[in-house]
Amino acid sequence: MKKIIFLSLVFLISLDGISQGKWGNDSVNCITNLSLFREYYKQKNYEDAVSPWRWVYKNCPQCSGNIYKNGPTIIKSLMKSDPTNKSLYVDTLMQIYDQRIKFFGKEGFVLGRKGSDLINYDKKRFEEAYNILKKSFDLEGDGSEAGALSSYMKAATYMQKNSLLEKSDIVRLYTEISTAVDFNLENNKSKSKYYLKTSSNIESLFTPYANCSDLISIFSSKFTDNSEDVALLKKIIKILESKECINDDLYFRVSSKLYELEPSALSASKMGKMCIAKKEYNQAIKYCKEAVELEDEDNLKSKYFLILADAYRNSSSFSLARSAVYSSLELKKGWGEAYISLGNIYVAAATSCGNSFEQKTVYWVAVDAFRMASKDGDVADKARRNINTYSKYFPSTEECFFNNVNKEDTYKVSCWINQSTKVRAND
Repeated sequence: MKKIIFLSLVFLISLDGISQGKWGNDSVNCITNLSLFREYYKQKNYEDAVSPWRWVYKNCPQCSGNIYKNGPTIIKSLMKSDPTNKSLYVDTLMQIYDQRIKFFGKEGFVLGRKGSDLINYDKKRFEEAYNILKKSFDLEGDGSEAGALSSYMKAATYMQKNSLLEKSDIVRLYTEISTAVDFNLENNKSKSKYYLKTSSNIESLFTPYANCSDLISIFSSKFTDNSEDVALLKKIIKILESKECINDDLYFRVSSKLYELEPSALSASKMGKMCIAKKEYNQAIKYCKEAVELEDEDNLKSKYFLILADAYRNSSSFSLARSAVYSSLELKKGWGEAYISLGNIYVAAATSCGNSFEQKTVYWVAVDAFRMASKDGDVADKARRNINTYSKYFPSTEECFFNNVNKEDTYKVSCWINQSTKVRAND
């Protein structure tokens, strides 16, 4: 019986004949039904909440924003119990969002919710959802909700699969959305877990479009040596770096052009990376030093120090590489990525330190660095993999015995390293 009553309301809900004023023409019934539906809602008794909710929705739509904040939850719960009439419920959801905008505004925000529900509950209407979400993003930009950003990317991929968007549109959109996600991860800490999930979703959706050859082809047509669009250059570099497509000549040309147009810490750091990729380590060191000197913000400066460390490591200047890592850690204490870099420096230097046994002891300090890195959740998995890999290079128990050291003894690794550590064996 209740199902029949609700299905009738799906057809009856419309904006025609809505009473005017906050409480309409029947304030007593408005207050009564509003209180009833809110009480049922708080108890998660959505089936009984629907009748009084529907009454206030139709007769006093301006009396409370809770009509529209709670309404979608009520409809979705009923949709689960009555999947046969799913399309009717989806239409009702769309009407709720439209009416919320009419009476309570916040168009960009509400359109994000509306488009997300449409693509999630009726994928056949992907084009409609895409247009709703596009308008939401145009209005909200960096203020977009995490769910709306994820849904926008999802709808766009449906558009591309149905030949309504080009691959280049997906690449452009990925850049715009990921920029908004990065902004919120940096500036909206209270909701970072939602944006982290969105970041993962977006990366997953973008993966089919992330082939280096495709990206190079798309961006080559957009870039010429005479291009002076700094924003475009930064976007190209951001995507090529994120997908590890930095060995192509396009990355070199774009980085050089950006540095020419906008000499800055950022562009100098890109030139440094470019030179590392080209094995021009002396030039890389020059640019990385410039990036460090030009940058005032500690977080970015710490990143540039790691690029400098990478340049030094590749040029076999291991002591200078370690000093650069230490400088990075002074600015960003406990940063796992820096400890990963430190471990990699020790690994690279191992064969240059003494005899066979002494070389193997270098892996003790390398693993110590990776253990420090494992405390940072962002790189914990990578650190653990490195620990497992390089622990195999420890000396054996027999080698330790013949070199007069015992397990768990304190041992000072010599060479340029000059670090104390614990003796360990690979068996």
